[in-house]
Amino acid sequence: MRKIIAVATLSAALAAVSAQGRGPADEVNPFIGTTNGGNTYPGATLPLGMVAFSPEQTPLAGRRYLMAAPGGYEWRSNGIRGFSLTHLSGTGCLGASGDIPVMPVTVPVELSPSSAPFTMYASLFRHSDEAASPDWYQVKLDNGVAVALSATLRTGYARFGYPADKPANLLFRTSDSEVGSTAATIEVDPNKREVTGSVTSGNFCGYLAPDRRESYYTLHFVAKFDQPFTVGGAWHDAQLNAGARQAEGGTGYGDRGFPPGGTGSGAWIGFAPGTLVNMRVGISYVSLANARANLAAESPEGTSLEQVHQAGRAAWNARLGEVAITGGTKDERVVFTTALYHVLLEPNLYSDVNGQYLGFDGKVHKVAPQHAQYANFSGWDVYRSQLQLLTWLDPRLGSDIAQSLLDQADQNGGVWDRWTHLTGATSVMNGDPAAPAIAAIYAFGGRTFDVKHAYASLLRAATVPTEQDLSRRGCPVLCVGERPGLDQWLKLHYMPVGAPGWGSAADTMELASADFAVAQLARDMGDGATERRFLVRASWWRNLFNPNAAPEGGYIQPRLADGSWKAVDFNVENDDDYVEGSGAQYLWMVPFDPAGLFAELGGTPKAVARLDRFFYRPDGTLAVTKAGDSHAELDNEPSIAAPWLYDFAGQPWKTQELVRAAMKQIWTNARDGISGNDDLGEMSSWYVWAALGLYPVYPGRAEFVLGSPLFEKTVIARPGGRVTIDATGAGTDEPYVKALTVNGKTWTKPWLPADFARQGGHLDYLLSNRADTAWGSAPQDAPPSFGPPN
Repeated sequence: MRKIIAVATLSAALAAVSAQGRGPADEVNPFIGTTNGGNTYPGATLPLGMVAFSPEQTPLAGRRYLMAAPGGYEWRSNGIRGFSLTHLSGTGCLGASGDIPVMPVTVPVELSPSSAPFTMYASLFRHSDEAASPDWYQVKLDNGVAVALSATLRTGYARFGYPADKPANLLFRTSDSEVGSTAATIEVDPNKREVTGSVTSGNFCGYLAPDRRESYYTLHFVAKFDQPFTVGGAWHDAQLNAGARQAEGGTGYGDRGFPPGGTGSGAWIGFAPGTLVNMRVGISYVSLANARANLAAESPEGTSLEQVHQAGRAAWNARLGEVAITGGTKDERVVFTTALYHVLLEPNLYSDVNGQYLGFDGKVHKVAPQHAQYANFSGWDVYRSQLQLLTWLDPRLGSDIAQSLLDQADQNGGVWDRWTHLTGATSVMNGDPAAPAIAAIYAFGGRTFDVKHAYASLLRAATVPTEQDLSRRGCPVLCVGERPGLDQWLKLHYMPVGAPGWGSAADTMELASADFAVAQLARDMGDGATERRFLVRASWWRNLFNPNAAPEGGYIQPRLADGSWKAVDFNVENDDDYVEGSGAQYLWMVPFDPAGLFAELGGTPKAVARLDRFFYRPDGTLAVTKAGDSHAELDNEPSIAAPWLYDFAGQPWKTQELVRAAMKQIWTNARDGISGNDDLGEMSSWYVWAALGLYPVYPGRAEFVLGSPLFEKTVIARPGGRVTIDATGAGTDEPYVKALTVNGKTWTKPWLPADFARQGGHLDYLLSNRADTAWGSAPQDAPPSFGPPN
């Protein structure tokens, strides 16, 4: 009977919130991307929230590590081993965060959870007993416990409904972050009805570099309960201590970069069978005192689950409602709104309610001049289009993100790391994404950060090699230094095979884009001499262009330091010197100067023929994902700008057709509806831009190149200027532009100037299911390309 009451209470909580009426949050399917490598999670969080309260599932058969997937959740898994307070969405490396998993169990605790089989204190479940929305997750476990989760920015809220006929225990697996820990503490106080503790972890991608398996953050937590509980006990490694109130000890990272098994610590508490338990938990990366302050400010005593859910739903409706769409099919609206939701998951709030945060230098800082400090930047991914979208929708947020990145660099010896996880400079990936990230934020209207200081710092990093730039520590995937091998770049004007870094050809293309972005910042700062110098540097990609690389024409080919080509018989599918891509895919990575690339390829007609072969098989079928290394891979970053290059070639109708076809094939309203890692919202941002018919192709500039809008009407409420997009004839199979007006004036160009991004305006399309090969085809209407100055 008590089990029925617990489930009914959770249903009542949902019903109470649903009474508010429908909103855009109802169009989100958090399970999209939870299999097929999307690596998303379905748990409760707020836009850019510090807390992401979500399941940690049991691993699939054959996995050598404890988590089911990097986001903690894999649809194909049928077990849950805990509910953790922090998660990252869509990462490629195998796990991050997943801190402080708590697990309700209905068996006696008789073996240490660190040494017992992982199934002993886990539970099976069925997806039919599971539901989620952006700020809510609920599941009825097969062990009889009904679980509901919600969250504020810095706190989580859980409700556990225990069955009446079984023990009612709650495990705190304090040490068991997704990729392990080096320290953990826990203390149980039944008189105060609270559990406190901490975990010290990091180790992002550490399994790829033995010399980078290190901790770099400590999370502190306080959990408060509305029901009395008894002390069950605590454990350390294999030692179980019934009645103990304290424990400490991390798991370690083992010899493979994952917890070795049999290590760790935690504690458990017990409730009366049949109890309905509410738990409020606050976290901080600074101190336990700050975790308490965060809890008191955002979820004080007396706060109900229903109140937290109601406030969370309102927050998501407000954010998602900034992009209001009309028309489209139900599935199209869900896919779009879910993509926007995924864009809004990271970066994550990192500062506490008092403004404090722990910096990369290990010191406590206070936010200034920004409103909040943010963390978790997958720079190599998000510089391409996610940061532009966040800033376009909210320039103040973009400014806070830019200031946060600058603060990280200042606290990190002037190094702008490529992939930062909390206070960790993980150095994952390649290139120098900080320059295009900061330039893009500034271009899209983020102006309330110290841009002069940021520019000076980025300029120094691009011109003065550091000891870390010369080091091979962490290489190839986690090379320390902002620009590994910078001395070679400055000396040879390309990155040679064997230089520090990851993929010499990929490094060359990424650094060319980074230098183009520095040139844009120089222009914005009135530094004309530096702008011209870095535009020349941006053209150094040509030094790896071999016009005779293959029978079909030129490619970006790896080159040795002595100037010779790496291989006489070049193979476009050889990925040794490319990062997550091939020679065929990296050929098109000149987003700032397509005209220059087309010229190298022998002229626009030959370039178009190459593009056609890149995106389509010989039989004419689409080849945009899982089609082999000689074709595009639009589920990953190296290829995502390429579909828009037809705009530069006088054939924008092909961009319109191709982008729409890729959207339909790759993005669906299904658990496998993201065909690759979502990369902290980067790939979802590509879909959002594609559905709007706009794309920010240039690193560090705000001009848009155009596709076509998916929906009949889109209204974007943004500071500085509302954007309205009307599209007569819009539909799934109507991607072709027949006519366009911009602010009431006839427009024949397949691009928009930067002023539109900053000031807003009205786009009015006429769309068709038949290509108009004349619209946008005139050479004078092509988007600008930016080659070296004359």
